[in-house]
Amino acid sequence: MSIEDRIASDQPDSFAFSKENEAEIKRIIAKYPKGRQASAVMPLLDLAQRQHENWIPMKAIELIATKLDMAEIRVLEVATFYTMFNLKPVGKYFLQACTTTPCWLRGSDEMMRAIKDRYQISSGQTSACGRFSLLEVECLGACVNAPILQVNDDFYEDLDYQSTGALLDSLEADAPLTVGSVLGRSGSEPATGATTLAAGKLGKAVTGATKKRSQANA
Repeated sequence: MSIEDRIASDQPDSFAFSKENEAEIKRIIAKYPKGRQASAVMPLLDLAQRQHENWIPMKAIELIATKLDMAEIRVLEVATFYTMFNLKPVGKYFLQACTTTPCWLRGSDEMMRAIKDRYQISSGQTSACGRFSLLEVECLGACVNAPILQVNDDFYEDLDYQSTGALLDSLEADAPLTVGSVLGRSGSEPATGATTLAAGKLGKAVTGATKKRSQANA
């Protein structure tokens, strides 16, 4: 996707940070040594995106450049490099689908197919209703519960075609499912359920050996 494609043509005439975000910006910039305020560019871009319906207009780029004493092109370079930043409007529900090897091996193709069948969209597109945008991304860092679909800030894990459809149903009703594994897995426990050395023959053997050592040391 070119830079031109990533920048919306329908730009607002102005942008200003909210009072709350202005206070947060002062706190963020204060963390960096004098003359190094440009290091705050990513958190400020994130604040702008969260404030402006999940995308960053060019007026926000210009304002951030002024606040950080940076050239506008330098701020734009950061905003266009990272796919986490949206430079054109996206839907209320921004779907970031991981299709890297672990998720692919665990069925991310079916997760993607469920989304495409429902909304007839591909990566970088928004549904006809305007509420769902899809982006195919690299590793989301939760490979153990693959495949993963990030919805705005939330992770949904262990998805397949049916469970992705159920998730989309819940989003359409504005009643999102509980985040995390749709299989109910806690953390990274096995799909068959939690296991422990205290269970079964191995656990009994370990427990017995521990008791013998304790008695010998008494």
